[in-house]
Amino acid sequence: MEDIYKLVESEATNIERTDEEEDDHFDPETNNLHQPLLKRNRTLSSNPLAIVGAKVSHIESLDYEYLMGFIFMAGANFLLTLVAAVLCVCFAPTAAGPGIPEIKAYLNGVDTPNMFDNRKHRSRCRGLRPRKRRASSTHRQLHCFSIRPRRPDNYRIKWRWLRYFNNDRDRRDLITCGSSSGVCAAFRAPVGGVLFALEEVATWWRSALLWRTFFSTAVVVVVLRAVMEYCKSGDCGLFGKGGLIMFDVSGVSVRYHVVDIIPVAVIGVLGGLLGSLYNHLLHKVLKVYNVINKKGKLHKLLLSLSVSIFTSVCLYGLPFLAKCQPCDTSLPNTTCPTTGRDGNFKQFNCPKGYYNDLATLLLTTNDDAVRSIFSINTPTEFNIFSLFIFFALYCILGLITFGIAVPSGLFLPIILMGSAYGRLLGIAMSPYTKIDQGLYAVLGAASLMAGSMRMTVSLCVIFLELTNNLLLLPITMLVLLIAKTVGDCFNPSIYEIILELKGLPFLDANPEPWMRNITVGELADVKPAVVTLNGIEKVGRIVNYTPIGSPNGANELHGLVLRAHLILVLKKKWFLQERRRTGEWEVREKFTSIDLAERGATIEEVIVTKDEMEMYVDLHPLTNTTPYTVVESMSVAKAMVLFRQVGLRHMIILPKYQAAGVFPVVGILTRQDLIAHNILSVFPHLERSKGTKKGQ
Repeated sequence: MEDIYKLVESEATNIERTDEEEDDHFDPETNNLHQPLLKRNRTLSSNPLAIVGAKVSHIESLDYEYLMGFIFMAGANFLLTLVAAVLCVCFAPTAAGPGIPEIKAYLNGVDTPNMFDNRKHRSRCRGLRPRKRRASSTHRQLHCFSIRPRRPDNYRIKWRWLRYFNNDRDRRDLITCGSSSGVCAAFRAPVGGVLFALEEVATWWRSALLWRTFFSTAVVVVVLRAVMEYCKSGDCGLFGKGGLIMFDVSGVSVRYHVVDIIPVAVIGVLGGLLGSLYNHLLHKVLKVYNVINKKGKLHKLLLSLSVSIFTSVCLYGLPFLAKCQPCDTSLPNTTCPTTGRDGNFKQFNCPKGYYNDLATLLLTTNDDAVRSIFSINTPTEFNIFSLFIFFALYCILGLITFGIAVPSGLFLPIILMGSAYGRLLGIAMSPYTKIDQGLYAVLGAASLMAGSMRMTVSLCVIFLELTNNLLLLPITMLVLLIAKTVGDCFNPSIYEIILELKGLPFLDANPEPWMRNITVGELADVKPAVVTLNGIEKVGRIVNYTPIGSPNGANELHGLVLRAHLILVLKKKWFLQERRRTGEWEVREKFTSIDLAERGATIEEVIVTKDEMEMYVDLHPLTNTTPYTVVESMSVAKAMVLFRQVGLRHMIILPKYQAAGVFPVVGILTRQDLIAHNILSVFPHLERSKGTKKGQ
């Protein structure tokens, strides 16, 4: 026992003698968090060896503090993901994902099923909370714009002025305003929101729509500003952090010379290459996810929860690989280190006066992560190893998170990935250029977004409004143009890839070159025969032929009647005992504008008795007597341009020569008939064809 006491006294003496030496050579990597406590109490030993009896044991206690932190974080993420996944899987499957591809399709003329269903809106609002993705804000905002005009009767709204929104054109304009307002609210970029709607989502544009979208974004900015003023007291949590300028980099003077064009061009080329590679890999991942999701709801839930657990492990575990860095006391108005839910310089596992740069990027909100990586005049804040881990992790998480059954988006993950490799390039080029590393991060984020999403004008304005530095305009324009050009050489934009995977019949602005070598008449020949109905038709024949029909009389084209209107007539039992024409008052008495605007009913909902099958229906009041028609010799390329620009739903094909005995209608084309891969599935030789024009 005397030997043990001597050992303790010796250790205590050694501590007293080396206190000053330890202060001069303090190493944050080798000293644990309890070292200051050991120094205060001179009777305790800092030796990691425990004395048990007369033996020395190399056993230490478990650190339950960090373990409980991980359990809390992973549990919260798991629970929130579970709620979001259950809502998307069981109640609103279309709420999963960013929503922008569906918006593009709807504004292109595609009647996407259940796109603006009220259950989907509630699921998206609740499910977005744990994910923090920007793109879904656009979808959530436009739903608010479309929820009233969609079906007013469902929401007990009877105002007369809402009748102006009971048509597809006005709904389309409102949804366009909603999409621009969503981007404005997410990035606080009113002009960028307008340009985003113009460049990316809207198919048809006119001057009246321009001022409407601008008015919408102006209202959003005013409301945001008012709410931020109210929330200055801190009662609103993290809302409003950063003001209207989210990622301000105006505090640095942008100086660049001709030689700086080289690294700027390199950023653009890398953005195009990485963006196209990201699109390619995401395409492969989404195909795998489609196979998994087809196995049932349980597999969708398990996939989402597995990604949640993997994300929690990476976000909490990887910061332990980073080295603690000393706080820079020369930075003005800076708190270092921080332990709250916001702010830079996270302490995490480091001692007082030191911070973990990787934890600063991972264990914070996405907004704060972007602010940190965009920070200017901080050349030593992040080391290369931490930035590389951050970039690699977000590349992986961006690939595996997108496509699971939760509301998610692409904007912020791509911004974070691009800013990481931009800052890495800035560190590498720091000896040769005067451009700040934070500005390299901004350019990297812009280049990767352009390389993946293929946007230029709207992205340029959004980044200028985000960063509040107009001096970045020339090099930002150059980076965006280079990145988009490089990306277009490899594959389409990420939204076009998602549209194809979802099977949405989106019509591009430019037809394929081989579409000039086939006529609409040839397309009609491979389709089923057209079903025609008389102006006054028997109920039984309408029930047996519910596809879109062309009423005719005396072997001439009278017009076009919609399937939805035929089903509406059958459901309301608007039948006649004898064959006769009905008066206009009879139609107004039976049908309202809301009834005629509704869609989605199926023939299975119709119940018709045997006696009613022998009655008649006057189709003249429900017939569009001025449908768009084309001649069978027109090329598919011209027909597709006409179909898209006019915003048609059906296109009737007429014979080239009208004569007695010639059927007045050759066929009917819909947008599905004009999709490139649908045509190639029937005419595979066209893709290799490079002949002359066949249609005029």
